[in-house]
Amino acid sequence: MARRGKKKGRPVSGWVILDKPVGMGSTEAVSKVKWLFQADKAGHAGTLDPLASGMLPIALGEATKTVPYVQDGAKVYRFTVAWGEERSTDDLEGPVTKTSDQRPAEAEIRALLPKYTGVIMQAPPQFSAIKIAGERAYDIARSGEAVDIPEREVEIGRFDLIEMRPEGQTVFEIECGKGTYVRSLARDMGCDLGCFGHIAELRRTEVDPFTPEDFVTVAELERARFGADGQPVEGPMPMDFSAIDDLVVDTGAALECLPQVALSDDAAHRIRLGNPVIVRGRDAPLEAHEACATARGRLVAIGAIEAGMFRPKRVFAG
Repeated sequence: MARRGKKKGRPVSGWVILDKPVGMGSTEAVSKVKWLFQADKAGHAGTLDPLASGMLPIALGEATKTVPYVQDGAKVYRFTVAWGEERSTDDLEGPVTKTSDQRPAEAEIRALLPKYTGVIMQAPPQFSAIKIAGERAYDIARSGEAVDIPEREVEIGRFDLIEMRPEGQTVFEIECGKGTYVRSLARDMGCDLGCFGHIAELRRTEVDPFTPEDFVTVAELERARFGADGQPVEGPMPMDFSAIDDLVVDTGAALECLPQVALSDDAAHRIRLGNPVIVRGRDAPLEAHEACATARGRLVAIGAIEAGMFRPKRVFAG
Protein backbone atom coordinates (compact mmCIF):
# COMPACT_ATOMS: atom_id res chain seq x y z
CA MET A 1 0.00 0.00 0.00
CA ALA A 2 1.38 3.41 -0.94
CA ARG A 3 2.11 5.68 2.01
CA ARG A 4 0.07 8.84 2.21
CA GLY A 5 2.21 11.96 1.97
CA LYS A 6 2.36 14.41 4.81
CA LYS A 7 -0.14 17.22 4.35
CA LYS A 8 1.63 20.41 3.32
CA GLY A 9 0.85 23.72 4.90
CA ARG A 10 0.37 27.10 3.27
CA PRO A 11 3.41 28.89 1.86
CA VAL A 12 2.82 31.94 4.07
CA SER A 13 5.95 33.94 4.92
CA GLY A 14 6.75 36.69 7.43
CA TRP A 15 7.11 37.35 11.15
CA VAL A 16 4.54 36.99 13.92
CA ILE A 17 5.71 39.04 16.92
CA LEU A 18 3.95 37.08 19.61
CA ASP A 19 3.32 38.45 23.10
CA LYS A 20 3.89 35.07 24.73
CA PRO A 21 1.94 34.54 27.95
CA VAL A 22 3.39 33.11 31.15
CA GLY A 23 2.99 29.32 31.26
CA MET A 24 3.43 28.71 27.52
CA GLY A 25 6.73 27.24 26.31
CA SER A 26 8.45 28.60 23.21
CA THR A 27 8.04 25.34 21.27
CA GLU A 28 4.35 25.22 22.22
CA ALA A 29 3.94 28.83 21.03
CA VAL A 30 5.52 28.06 17.66
CA SER A 31 3.25 25.03 17.21
CA LYS A 32 0.19 27.09 18.07
CA VAL A 33 1.07 29.86 15.61
CA LYS A 34 1.98 27.38 12.88
CA TRP A 35 -1.40 25.65 13.32
CA LEU A 36 -3.37 28.90 13.30
CA PHE A 37 -1.74 29.98 10.04
CA GLN A 38 -1.65 26.42 8.62
CA ALA A 39 1.94 27.33 7.70
CA ASP A 40 4.33 24.92 6.04
CA LYS A 41 7.31 26.07 8.16
CA ALA A 42 7.79 27.94 11.42
CA GLY A 43 10.53 28.66 13.95
CA HIS A 44 11.39 31.17 16.67
CA ALA A 45 14.25 33.60 17.20
CA GLY A 46 15.29 33.18 20.83
CA THR A 47 13.75 30.95 23.49
CA LEU A 48 11.64 32.38 26.32
CA ASP A 49 11.20 30.27 29.46
CA PRO A 50 7.60 29.23 30.29
CA LEU A 51 7.69 31.50 33.37
CA ALA A 52 8.66 34.49 31.21
CA SER A 53 6.29 36.57 29.10
CA GLY A 54 6.74 38.92 26.21
CA MET A 55 8.28 39.12 22.79
CA LEU A 56 8.81 35.84 20.96
CA PRO A 57 9.44 36.55 17.26
CA ILE A 58 8.10 33.60 15.24
CA ALA A 59 9.19 33.18 11.63
CA LEU A 60 6.88 31.62 9.05
CA GLY A 61 7.94 30.14 5.72
CA GLU A 62 10.71 32.07 3.95
CA ALA A 63 11.24 34.21 7.07
CA THR A 64 12.90 31.20 8.76
CA LYS A 65 15.93 32.02 6.58
CA THR A 66 16.29 35.34 8.43
CA VAL A 67 16.11 33.92 11.99
CA PRO A 68 19.88 34.32 12.69
CA TYR A 69 19.66 38.09 12.10
CA VAL A 70 16.91 38.47 14.70
CA GLN A 71 18.64 36.14 17.17
CA ASP A 72 21.69 38.41 17.03
CA GLY A 73 19.62 41.54 17.68
CA ALA A 74 19.68 43.49 20.95
CA LYS A 75 17.00 42.57 23.48
CA VAL A 76 15.25 44.50 26.25
CA TYR A 77 14.04 42.77 29.42
CA ARG A 78 12.11 44.09 32.41
CA PHE A 79 12.42 41.82 35.42
CA THR A 80 11.87 41.64 39.16
CA VAL A 81 14.45 40.18 41.56
CA ALA A 82 13.21 38.80 44.87
CA TRP A 83 15.95 39.13 47.50
CA GLY A 84 16.57 36.73 50.37
CA GLU A 85 16.44 33.39 48.52
CA GLU A 86 18.57 31.60 45.96
CA ARG A 87 16.84 28.82 44.03
CA SER A 88 18.18 25.88 42.03
CA THR A 89 16.71 27.23 38.79
CA ASP A 90 17.40 30.92 39.63
CA ASP A 91 13.66 31.59 39.25
CA LEU A 92 10.40 30.64 40.98
CA GLU A 93 10.31 27.13 39.51
CA GLY A 94 13.08 25.53 41.58
CA PRO A 95 13.37 24.81 45.31
CA VAL A 96 15.12 27.23 47.67
CA THR A 97 18.80 26.37 48.18
CA LYS A 98 20.05 29.36 50.22
CA THR A 99 18.36 32.00 52.38
CA SER A 100 19.24 35.30 54.05
CA ASP A 101 17.43 37.79 56.28
CA GLN A 102 19.44 40.63 54.78
CA ARG A 103 17.85 42.96 52.22
CA PRO A 104 19.89 45.38 50.09
CA ALA A 105 19.48 49.14 50.20
CA GLU A 106 18.83 51.03 46.97
CA ALA A 107 22.23 52.73 47.20
CA GLU A 108 23.98 49.34 47.46
CA ILE A 109 22.20 48.05 44.37
CA ARG A 110 22.92 51.16 42.32
CA ALA A 111 26.59 50.98 43.28
CA LEU A 112 26.70 47.40 41.94
CA LEU A 113 25.12 48.06 38.53
CA PRO A 114 28.32 49.29 36.78
CA LYS A 115 29.90 45.87 37.46
CA TYR A 116 27.16 44.30 35.32
CA THR A 117 27.19 46.87 32.52
CA GLY A 118 29.31 46.52 29.39
CA VAL A 119 31.09 43.34 28.37
CA ILE A 120 31.07 40.90 31.31
CA MET A 121 31.73 37.23 31.99
CA GLN A 122 28.65 35.23 32.99
CA ALA A 123 28.02 31.63 34.02
CA PRO A 124 24.69 30.39 32.60
CA PRO A 125 22.17 28.80 35.00
CA GLN A 126 22.47 25.11 35.88
CA PHE A 127 18.98 24.67 34.44
CA SER A 128 19.56 25.95 30.90
CA ALA A 129 19.42 24.56 27.38
CA ILE A 130 23.18 24.79 26.88
CA LYS A 131 24.74 21.52 25.73
CA ILE A 132 27.46 19.91 27.85
CA ALA A 133 29.16 16.93 26.14
CA GLY A 134 26.07 16.52 23.96
CA GLU A 135 23.52 16.74 26.79
CA ARG A 136 21.31 19.64 27.77
CA ALA A 137 22.43 21.21 31.05
CA TYR A 138 18.89 21.02 32.47
CA ASP A 139 18.76 17.26 31.86
CA ILE A 140 22.03 16.79 33.77
CA ALA A 141 20.85 19.09 36.58
CA ARG A 142 17.53 17.24 36.92
CA SER A 143 19.43 13.98 37.41
CA GLY A 144 21.01 15.49 40.51
CA GLU A 145 24.49 16.00 39.08
CA ALA A 146 26.35 19.27 39.36
CA VAL A 147 26.77 20.95 35.96
CA ASP A 148 30.10 22.59 35.16
CA ILE A 149 29.18 25.33 32.68
CA PRO A 150 32.10 27.60 31.78
CA GLU A 151 31.63 31.35 31.93
CA ARG A 152 31.14 33.17 28.66
CA GLU A 153 31.26 36.74 27.45
CA VAL A 154 27.99 38.69 27.16
CA GLU A 155 27.25 42.36 26.67
CA ILE A 156 24.81 44.53 28.62
CA GLY A 157 24.45 47.97 27.09
CA ARG A 158 22.06 49.42 29.67
CA PHE A 159 21.12 48.37 33.22
CA ASP A 160 18.50 50.52 34.96
CA LEU A 161 16.91 50.24 38.40
CA ILE A 162 13.22 50.97 37.87
CA GLU A 163 11.55 50.45 41.26
CA MET A 164 12.25 49.38 44.85
CA ARG A 165 9.29 47.43 46.23
CA PRO A 166 8.53 47.25 49.96
CA GLU A 167 8.24 43.44 49.95
CA GLY A 168 11.97 43.03 49.33
CA GLN A 169 11.93 43.07 45.52
CA THR A 170 13.58 45.30 42.94
CA VAL A 171 12.48 45.94 39.35
CA PHE A 172 15.16 46.37 36.67
CA GLU A 173 15.34 46.90 32.92
CA ILE A 174 18.28 45.93 30.75
CA GLU A 175 19.26 46.12 27.09
CA CYS A 176 21.58 43.25 26.26
CA GLY A 177 23.13 41.17 23.53
CA LYS A 178 22.72 37.57 22.47
CA GLY A 179 23.28 34.85 25.07
CA THR A 180 22.63 36.95 28.21
CA TYR A 181 20.85 35.07 31.00
CA VAL A 182 18.75 37.35 33.20
CA ARG A 183 18.42 34.56 35.78
CA SER A 184 22.20 34.56 36.15
CA LEU A 185 22.15 38.31 36.82
CA ALA A 186 19.71 37.83 39.71
CA ARG A 187 21.81 35.00 41.16
CA ASP A 188 25.15 36.80 40.84
CA MET A 189 23.89 40.15 42.14
CA GLY A 190 22.35 38.40 45.13
CA CYS A 191 25.69 36.80 45.92
CA ASP A 192 27.55 40.12 45.58
CA LEU A 193 25.05 41.84 47.87
CA GLY A 194 25.25 39.00 50.41
CA CYS A 195 21.48 38.44 50.44
CA PHE A 196 20.90 35.98 47.54
CA GLY A 197 18.25 36.53 44.88
CA HIS A 198 16.17 34.97 42.12
CA ILE A 199 13.88 36.08 39.30
CA ALA A 200 10.28 36.58 40.39
CA GLU A 201 8.99 38.10 37.12
CA LEU A 202 10.54 38.33 33.66
CA ARG A 203 9.23 40.00 30.52
CA ARG A 204 11.01 40.54 27.20
CA THR A 205 9.75 43.78 25.69
CA GLU A 206 11.92 44.14 22.57
CA VAL A 207 13.99 42.07 20.15
CA ASP A 208 15.68 44.28 17.58
CA PRO A 209 14.40 45.25 15.02
CA PHE A 210 10.92 44.62 16.43
CA THR A 211 9.20 46.83 19.02
CA PRO A 212 6.13 46.54 21.28
CA GLU A 213 4.05 48.14 18.47
CA ASP A 214 4.49 44.84 16.58
CA PHE A 215 3.04 42.72 19.41
CA VAL A 216 0.13 40.36 18.75
CA THR A 217 -1.46 38.07 21.33
CA VAL A 218 -2.68 34.50 20.95
CA ALA A 219 -6.24 35.75 21.52
CA GLU A 220 -5.91 38.31 18.70
CA LEU A 221 -4.62 35.61 16.35
CA GLU A 222 -7.50 33.31 17.29
CA ARG A 223 -10.09 36.05 16.70
CA ALA A 224 -8.53 36.86 13.33
CA ARG A 225 -8.66 33.18 12.38
CA PHE A 226 -12.04 32.10 13.78
CA GLY A 227 -14.08 35.25 14.39
CA ALA A 228 -15.24 37.23 17.39
CA ASP A 229 -15.22 34.37 19.93
CA GLY A 230 -11.85 33.07 18.75
CA GLN A 231 -12.94 29.44 18.85
CA PRO A 232 -12.82 26.94 15.95
CA VAL A 233 -16.23 25.78 14.79
CA GLU A 234 -17.39 22.23 14.21
CA GLY A 235 -16.40 20.74 10.87
CA PRO A 236 -13.77 21.92 8.38
CA MET A 237 -11.69 24.94 9.36
CA PRO A 238 -12.50 28.16 7.47
CA MET A 239 -10.22 28.74 4.49
CA ASP A 240 -10.21 32.56 4.69
CA PHE A 241 -6.82 33.59 6.09
CA SER A 242 -6.97 37.26 5.07
CA ALA A 243 -7.55 38.66 8.57
CA ILE A 244 -4.82 36.65 10.27
CA ASP A 245 -2.37 37.24 7.39
CA ASP A 246 -2.79 40.99 7.99
CA LEU A 247 -1.05 40.49 11.36
CA VAL A 248 2.17 39.22 9.74
CA VAL A 249 5.23 41.50 9.59
CA ASP A 250 7.09 41.44 6.28
CA THR A 251 10.07 39.06 6.07
CA GLY A 252 12.42 41.87 5.05
CA ALA A 253 11.88 43.70 8.35
CA ALA A 254 14.39 41.33 9.94
CA LEU A 255 17.11 42.57 7.57
CA GLU A 256 16.91 46.31 8.15
CA CYS A 257 20.38 46.08 9.73
CA LEU A 258 21.93 45.22 6.35
CA PRO A 259 22.83 47.54 3.44
CA GLN A 260 19.88 47.67 1.05
CA VAL A 261 20.13 47.20 -2.72
CA ALA A 262 17.13 47.97 -4.97
CA LEU A 263 16.92 45.80 -8.09
CA SER A 264 15.05 46.04 -11.36
CA ASP A 265 12.68 43.19 -12.23
CA ASP A 266 15.22 41.82 -14.70
CA ALA A 267 18.04 41.89 -12.15
CA ALA A 268 15.80 40.25 -9.55
CA HIS A 269 15.04 37.43 -12.00
CA ARG A 270 18.76 36.88 -12.60
CA ILE A 271 19.46 36.87 -8.87
CA ARG A 272 16.75 34.26 -8.26
CA LEU A 273 18.53 32.05 -10.81
CA GLY A 274 21.71 32.37 -8.75
CA ASN A 275 23.51 34.86 -11.01
CA PRO A 276 25.41 37.96 -9.84
CA VAL A 277 24.30 41.41 -11.02
CA ILE A 278 25.89 44.85 -11.16
CA VAL A 279 24.79 47.10 -8.31
CA ARG A 280 23.42 50.33 -9.76
CA GLY A 281 22.49 53.64 -8.18
CA ARG A 282 24.40 56.65 -6.88
CA ASP A 283 24.17 55.57 -3.23
CA ALA A 284 24.70 51.84 -3.80
CA PRO A 285 27.56 50.33 -1.78
CA LEU A 286 30.55 48.96 -3.71
CA GLU A 287 31.59 46.49 -1.02
CA ALA A 288 29.59 44.74 1.72
CA HIS A 289 30.14 41.41 3.45
CA GLU A 290 26.36 41.06 3.65
CA ALA A 291 23.60 43.01 1.95
CA CYS A 292 19.88 42.69 1.28
CA ALA A 293 18.48 42.91 -2.25
CA THR A 294 14.86 43.90 -2.92
CA ALA A 295 12.66 44.50 -5.95
CA ARG A 296 9.43 46.51 -5.75
CA GLY A 297 9.85 46.49 -1.97
CA ARG A 298 9.93 42.69 -1.80
CA LEU A 299 12.88 40.69 -0.47
CA VAL A 300 14.85 38.92 -3.21
CA ALA A 301 18.11 37.72 -1.67
CA ILE A 302 20.84 38.08 0.92
CA GLY A 303 24.31 38.23 -0.53
CA ALA A 304 27.68 39.97 -0.68
CA ILE A 305 28.74 42.99 -2.72
CA GLU A 306 32.19 42.62 -4.23
CA ALA A 307 33.66 45.19 -6.62
CA GLY A 308 30.20 46.56 -7.36
CA MET A 309 28.63 43.15 -8.03
CA PHE A 310 25.86 41.66 -5.86
CA ARG A 311 26.43 37.93 -5.46
CA PRO A 312 23.47 36.05 -3.94
CA LYS A 313 24.02 33.64 -1.05
CA ARG A 314 20.41 33.00 0.00
CA VAL A 315 17.51 33.55 -2.38
CA PHE A 316 13.88 34.08 -1.37
CA ALA A 317 10.78 33.00 -3.25
CA GLY A 318 9.09 35.76 -5.19
